[in-house]
Amino acid sequence: MCLIFTCGEHTFRKEVEGYEGITCQCHNCGNYAAHVIKSNPWFTFCFIPVLPLSFKGYHDVVCHICNFAQPLENRPDVMNMKGGGNNIPLQHQGPPQGWGGGPARPQNQQPMQYK
Repeated sequence: MCLIFTCGEHTFRKEVEGYEGITCQCHNCGNYAAHVIKSNPWFTFCFIPVLPLSFKGYHDVVCHICNFAQPLENRPDVMNMKGGGNNIPLQHQGPPQGWGGGPARPQNQQPMQYK
């Protein structure tokens, strides 16, 4: 008779209360795709969570693009956003370059002609 048992670790994740919907900049890749996540790791036996590996869990700023995680305590800029302050700096909202939004041509200059 052969019995096979599987042991492992699974991490349950959810957004931290007070930081719901806040998006901040990742310090690894620079994208505005990081969220504040609480992670609770558990020891599993046959894919069933049996024993928590941390009772309080970990509060991290996690990027959803590069999967970089940084402790929330190391990010005072994100801690100031608590309560819904979504302070993403806006980029220049002008027309894209090359579509007539560039600098105006001087008045006395003739357009280029190809021969």
